[in-house]
Amino acid sequence: MLSPLLRQSSDVIAVGGSGAELFGHDGRRYLDFTAGIGVLSTGHGHPRVVAAAQEQIGRIVHAQYTTVRHQPLLELSERLTEVMPAGIDAFFFASAGTEAVEAALRLVRQATGRPNVIAFDGGFHGRTMGALSMTTSKTALRSGLAPLMGGVHTAPFPTAHRYGWSEAEATRFALAELDHLLATHTAPDETAAIFVEPVLGEGGYVPAPDAFLRGLRERCDRHGMLLVIDEIQTGIGRTGRFWGHDHAGIVPDLVVSAKGLASGFPLSTFGAPAALMAQGRPGSQGGTYGGNAVSCAAALATLDVVAEEGLVARAEVLGDRLLDGLRRSTLDIDAVGDVRGRGLMVGVELRDPEGAPDGAAAGRVLKEAEQRGLLLLACGAYGQVVRLIPPLVVDEAQVDTAIAIVTEAIEKATAA
Repeated sequence: MLSPLLRQSSDVIAVGGSGAELFGHDGRRYLDFTAGIGVLSTGHGHPRVVAAAQEQIGRIVHAQYTTVRHQPLLELSERLTEVMPAGIDAFFFASAGTEAVEAALRLVRQATGRPNVIAFDGGFHGRTMGALSMTTSKTALRSGLAPLMGGVHTAPFPTAHRYGWSEAEATRFALAELDHLLATHTAPDETAAIFVEPVLGEGGYVPAPDAFLRGLRERCDRHGMLLVIDEIQTGIGRTGRFWGHDHAGIVPDLVVSAKGLASGFPLSTFGAPAALMAQGRPGSQGGTYGGNAVSCAAALATLDVVAEEGLVARAEVLGDRLLDGLRRSTLDIDAVGDVRGRGLMVGVELRDPEGAPDGAAAGRVLKEAEQRGLLLLACGAYGQVVRLIPPLVVDEAQVDTAIAIVTEAIEKATAA
């Protein structure tokens, strides 16, 4: 049996999939707006990704990359240099996003000689202990595990909806509180880095305002701190730009990527300038399965598909269609407190009659949508946000179908 500590969002047993559709063992077809929690950038079973993986399996499945190197790994390192921000040209590979975050955390401490880092309310960076210490998306992830790693300081994220402010007001507040944190909790010369998601993922699908990210860049430059952008869920075109931070026009010091990088094959990475990477300590990076040959081959095919099929621009156009459509269709539903997102990363926040976050209602929405053939996930501190994160290959008709089903599911789930 599976661990009883796992929480299933649906009752579907999957036997196959194609594009944005998933097939259940009962013969039903489902529109999949979970994409494996955002990993299926090119959808289920994209023929080019499948062919690349099959071909690589026939050559070599795994060549441990601190023992021997392999061609897909070398090619992927070069390809990533082409799509990363200017100056980032050295990469560490692992299997899961949390491993890449842990490696980035080690590097920023070693490279700067500073012990502390800053993360933000609602952030999710992983479940291993260092990454988890920077994760505050909900207490269930951290409960019963104290004490966590020291040296982590948490600042407010500009969640305008929660504060009841405009985006500009929330941004001014968050940056002022960050400055106060640097004056009262962790001095700049003891702060190695700031870790931030361009859009809060598990924390509720809240886009970081562009001015906020620019403010972080300015403060890192002023104080000699490093800016680490966690693009695990937002990268590879998800937000309508190749990287989520591209909207703000900033250049980070480190970028962490996973999820959509290899279309479902386990692969993560973080990149930094080679000169910065060299400031870490030899032997501080490694791992048995990092840079797996089949995963790297799938990643190369994924990058080809994303570029040649124009999936980044597609995410912007269809994301606007999804966001605008949901805003219009739910405008008169009192239970909907906010509809927000960027690209194909959209959240619908539900509230109870008193205006409080309503996680129970979101759970009912997921079940109502599943009965209608649409798979969704929830997120947010209270599980109150219904999130839509389809594969980037989703089409207009599927987006429109999802809008209709979500609207109907919300109406049914929140009816008095």
